[in-house]
Amino acid sequence: MGVLPVAVDDDAAPGHGDPEPEAFEAFYRANVDRVFRALAVTLRHDELAREAVDEAMARAYAKWPTVRHLDNPAGWVFRVGLNWATSWWRKVRRERPPAADTASPLAPPSDSALAARDALAQLPTPQRAVVTCRILLDLTTAETAVALGLSEGTVKSRLSRGLAVLRTALGEKE
Repeated sequence: MGVLPVAVDDDAAPGHGDPEPEAFEAFYRANVDRVFRALAVTLRHDELAREAVDEAMARAYAKWPTVRHLDNPAGWVFRVGLNWATSWWRKVRRERPPAADTASPLAPPSDSALAARDALAQLPTPQRAVVTCRILLDLTTAETAVALGLSEGTVKSRLSRGLAVLRTALGEKE
């Protein structure tokens, strides 16, 4: 038996579509924990956030030649993770009733952290996502708008309303 010829894809050659593993690895190490924390706060479920960030990072790696040139690749990863988790929740809700919240924190939170987490949990998901991007991910208004697919005005209004609710909720608990 002879050896079958293998088609060579010119795009697979170094510099032509190569995902550049070293550059991606540096990006991953610098951002995976930040994006995980932001997704965990937004989704209020640590395990789902871990799966979402893993899925989003895998997609970023697959599209790294494009993603690396975005203004904010971490914002893109956050948005992909949030979209993936939202789709996952929709599928679960169709298939079975919601289970008890089993999110477990990584370390025992302080009383003020618990109060902040509880207040943040009261926000609707769209406001919570904006607050998370602006505060935890430290994205600008423009970066948040791009990451979440919103206008800058919508980001500003959701942030303003969300922070007002948080101030009121945290002011009552102090």
